[in-house]
Amino acid sequence: MRKVGGGLSSILFGTSENVGVGRGLAEFRAGRPVLMSNGEFLITLPVEGLDAKRLAAFRELCEPIRPRLVITGTRARSLGIEANAPVALELTPDIDARTIHALVADAHAHHDLLPEPAGSAASAAIDLVKLAQVLPAVLVADTTPERAARFDPPIVTVEASAVARFRAQSTETLQIAGDAHVPLDSDVRTRFVVFRDQFGDDPVAVIVGTPDFSKPVPVRIHSACLTGDVFGSRRCDCGDQLQLALTRLQEAGGGIILYLAQEGRGVGLANKMRTYKLQDGGLDTVDANTTLGFDDDEREYSVAVRMLQMLGCARVVLLTNNPAKLDGLAKAGIEITGRMPLETPINADNRRYMTAKAARAGHQLGHLMSVLAEAKENEEKAPPLAP
Repeated sequence: MRKVGGGLSSILFGTSENVGVGRGLAEFRAGRPVLMSNGEFLITLPVEGLDAKRLAAFRELCEPIRPRLVITGTRARSLGIEANAPVALELTPDIDARTIHALVADAHAHHDLLPEPAGSAASAAIDLVKLAQVLPAVLVADTTPERAARFDPPIVTVEASAVARFRAQSTETLQIAGDAHVPLDSDVRTRFVVFRDQFGDDPVAVIVGTPDFSKPVPVRIHSACLTGDVFGSRRCDCGDQLQLALTRLQEAGGGIILYLAQEGRGVGLANKMRTYKLQDGGLDTVDANTTLGFDDDEREYSVAVRMLQMLGCARVVLLTNNPAKLDGLAKAGIEITGRMPLETPINADNRRYMTAKAARAGHQLGHLMSVLAEAKENEEKAPPLAP
């Protein structure tokens, strides 16, 4: 069959490697296997949604090769394995789906499996499953092109080397999908500019008032938080920060809120619920993320930089308590002329979370230190309990 399109097809559909990664993401989100290729073939399946039937089907698909479980280096360390990169654990036939889930997400899991380096294709599968925002672990098994060609229905093939480039290239695909004026209940006049990228995400620039782009513009980079922003969760300070940012921008005469699809510091909503459950068991917010195999913070801010550039905003005053946001924008070429803190109320439900952000993630929360000092002073002044 004669191929048609040539360079035109790349313009219309994207490069073959980018299309492959995009399809691989969709397959992983749907819980289906993907073939990773780097000269060799590796069949991979996300652990997310794994049950006895799916595990049996995957083992049958892989025969006669015995599957391995690949976890991140972060998760490996929580299991007592010294690792700085993904590792593979060979699965004996007696290991069931429940045991695999424990190896991936249980804070108290134990194992006697021998770890080995995962290899580049398996590591690319870990990167892909992280981009899909499902549990960062995959089942893998070596296969051959001849065997892979017999899979029915055909399994999507992803070039392992393309995964690392996909995120950076996705920023280049960002386009403005629509915009409109949106008046808010707080009498704030805004314009919502909705963007879209090849992930299918819809980051939004909320333009408050009429900012003067010839001067430094007050900007808030806000990670979407369904629980806090919409439902007023007391476990975090996200909703309070969003409302305070709107007020500050209105008082300043105008500014921008970049509302990004980075739920749970980039791990996704379902994984955020898993970290909450681990926190209920005694872990803090940092250890909960790393116990699941994620970095403490999975976010990166290239999409925010591109949004600002497309809006014509080159100099900003950043509304944040997080030094990582300052560094991320500055390294990407956005001139930061100042920082405006967002000090929100501390309550009994978010105090531990806020303390971890300050003590372990370096967030600049001076008001929290005052609250903790006052609480300690009151505790010391309290009369001793009667015997």
